[in-house]
Amino acid sequence: MSDLLWPLTSGGILVATVLIGIFAVRKMLKDKKSGFPIQDERTQKITGKAATYAFYIGSYFIIALMMINIISQELLNAPFLETGYALLVASLVQSLTFLVASWYFGRKGDS
Repeated sequence: MSDLLWPLTSGGILVATVLIGIFAVRKMLKDKKSGFPIQDERTQKITGKAATYAFYIGSYFIIALMMINIISQELLNAPFLETGYALLVASLVQSLTFLVASWYFGRKGDS
């Protein structure tokens, strides 16, 4: 990466992580003050279902990344994909899938 792009990207990732953490802690504290239970049966079911979806989608995404890497090196003589970026992207895919799935299942209801 260029000399300017890498610090900006790293800073963006750091800011996004901190903001998500602040939002999650604030929501938990607000729910605790209001007397709303943080974990009940419905929440556990939604979280488990979202985690299962995120695990499978993330696993298939990682397999696809490995296959692209193998095919590009064997057939196209391209260099290996940098491992750090591949792991970062796979982690983001799994995390975002979990967040979207838990939000979707939470709004969808018990069906």
